[in-house]
Amino acid sequence: GYFTNAAKKDPQEGYRTIVDQNPVYIHPSSAVFNKSPEWVIYHELVLTTKEYMRSILVIDAKWLVELAPSFYQTADPNRMTKSKRMEKIEPLHDRFNPKDSWRLSKRKG
Repeated sequence: GYFTNAAKKDPQEGYRTIVDQNPVYIHPSSAVFNKSPEWVIYHELVLTTKEYMRSILVIDAKWLVELAPSFYQTADPNRMTKSKRMEKIEPLHDRFNPKDSWRLSKRKG
């Protein structure tokens, strides 16, 4: 499973990764470069002038909930607080640091 490597089309520019909301772009060599699908899964990110997704698969967002229910869940937007809707997921691992370099999560309060 590459379900953690999902990205959604950003209205302003490119895509945003689902896990950490980083801006990413479809690599120019991709067959879907000019198609701009709403949701994609990528195999790897390559950093050049921008962070590009490579080996992309176009997906339906419902597939994430169906095939990875322990990672993705549907939420009722009417039952979520405004602060929860605006909350950003912060991963514990920073892929730009060495492999075994983990940070402590932020503590509230």
